[in-house]
Amino acid sequence: MASRRDFMVRAAALTASSLIVGTTAGIARAGQPEKKLGFALCGLGELSTSQIAPALQETRNCRLAGVITGSPDKARLWRAKYGIPERNVYSYDTMHGLADNADIDVVYVVTPNALHADHTIAAAKAGKHVFCEKPMEVSVERCQQMIDACKAADRMLGIAYRCQFDLYHRQCMRIARSKELGELRLVEASFGFVIGDPRQWRLRRALAGGGALMDVGIYALQASRYLTGEEPSLVSATTTRTDPVKFAEVEESMVWHMKFPGGALANCTTSYNASGLGRVRVDAQRGWFELEPAFNYTGMRGRRSDGKTIAFPPANHFVAELDDFAQCILEKKATRVPGEEGLRDVRIMMALYEAARTGRTIALV
Repeated sequence: MASRRDFMVRAAALTASSLIVGTTAGIARAGQPEKKLGFALCGLGELSTSQIAPALQETRNCRLAGVITGSPDKARLWRAKYGIPERNVYSYDTMHGLADNADIDVVYVVTPNALHADHTIAAAKAGKHVFCEKPMEVSVERCQQMIDACKAADRMLGIAYRCQFDLYHRQCMRIARSKELGELRLVEASFGFVIGDPRQWRLRRALAGGGALMDVGIYALQASRYLTGEEPSLVSATTTRTDPVKFAEVEESMVWHMKFPGGALANCTTSYNASGLGRVRVDAQRGWFELEPAFNYTGMRGRRSDGKTIAFPPANHFVAELDDFAQCILEKKATRVPGEEGLRDVRIMMALYEAARTGRTIALV
């Protein structure tokens, strides 16, 4: 016989699923799609290899149709592993050829941050929809160029904010937005890890645009925004480098503070040199709720001050976001993570860097 906890987990999962129009649960009710959209992965690094490509094998609306890479060796390995035809393999310099390939519908950009605009614009000009990893780019201007290119080509642009498709985060959004525990007062969010190889692109400003904030701090920023449902009006920030050699070009850690128009405050932390950071806690008028770990691919746990359940069966975030984006294309409806959403985060991060550099509180209008 199922335990009371098992019953509550299943019931909570069904409740939260109703919040997620267009995710895998919603697609299952709609039946098999007429067509699986062909995705080409642009950039074959660790994320593509370990997370995105395997997820594409589990999706209902997507299939891995091609790759775009600067490495012939990687191209050969991926062709052999996934049965990708040679005609669907491109280099960064031959992306214009995508225009003649009807087998590929979407380009998923997974290259270093400062290359996102170039690859997005090339894909859009070739007539392909674009799904792009976060952060969207390294400046507001380049984000806008991406948006403009996709609009000019009448192609959809989405940003890969996987937590917006996760049941735990969706449930926290519901609690926060419905004011179930009263008005939000304080959001605390953190994400960080100890970064390894000092030669990697994430530590090069020209490719990354910044350090821990751009890479994992953006999760804390996103959570603060989608939990409050508002954009911050004031921001302040402080950065630090305890290893000036390894972190010569980018910040090692940052703490920042945000004020929202409705009165809520957010305190956030990110680091490339601290382990165990990965939490969201919201304090409201009549109680609190939290996720810890909050941003991992698996193993998330939730708690509420009133003892109610925040627990769901394991689910693949990448499968959910990919299927949702494909469904938006197939049904010609707007994605909840458009380019404008990515631009908003980049605008705030640029203000945070200015605040840290000048020591001033920055007003956002």
